Amino acid sequence: MPLSKRAIAEFLGTFWLVFGGCGSAVLAAGVHLGIGYVGVAFAFGLTVLTMAFAIGHVSGCHLNPAVSIGLVTAKRFPASELPAYIVAQVLGAICASGVLYLIASGNSTFSLAGGFASNGYADHSPEHYSLLACFLIEVLLTAFFLLVILGATDERAPKGFAPIAIGLCLTLIHLISIPVTNTSVNPARSTGPAIFVGGWALSQLWLFWVAPILGAILGGLISTTFFAAPQPPIREEMSRDRP
Repeated sequence: MPLSKRAIAEFLGTFWLVFGGCGSAVLAAGVHLGIGYVGVAFAFGLTVLTMAFAIGHVSGCHLNPAVSIGLVTAKRFPASELPAYIVAQVLGAICASGVLYLIASGNSTFSLAGGFASNGYADHSPEHYSLLACFLIEVLLTAFFLLVILGATDERAPKGFAPIAIGLCLTLIHLISIPVTNTSVNPARSTGPAIFVGGWALSQLWLFWVAPILGAILGGLISTTFFAAPQPPIREEMSRDRP
């Protein structure tokens, strides 16, 4: 599959992740009898699960610069293709945020002052967690996310279940950390909303690039050091995992 087509798949997949996940937070979480934290957590997990089945056989369904970097660290993805994937993922997130902004603006009560599902720390953490706490949880959760991704797509793992394991892992991650950072573990997901909110969201965006990338590298190194077996590229594995 040409890199251009795989990049398009990553663009569309990341668009779906941000539109579905952040859209659930912006449009459905705060309304009367809204879905709340639990619903938002499941929305993010479902976007990854559905896209893993839809485009996993095309691009590997990374949808996340940190995941792509972690896969490079684990020697499961070629570094030469990393820039194209990251650009596609970030553009997908920005476009999804733009469409979500247009839709949300159709309600007269909508305001970016509500945060627009942006990630933040300290005064902009949902429950006012410190910078250190937010940094640590983003590193830790991204590291475990990579361990699950690498384990679920390992050639020794049961076939056909990787998208379910990865989607449920992202759901669990959100159940843990929405109150802390609004959950990133994905620099592209953080960048999209931050561009529209501006101000504090952009000034705090660095954490949601640095911490997930460090966590992904850590997860990739742990997997490679302790659990690795010879692996084909992850996009080929996902193709074999299709039911």
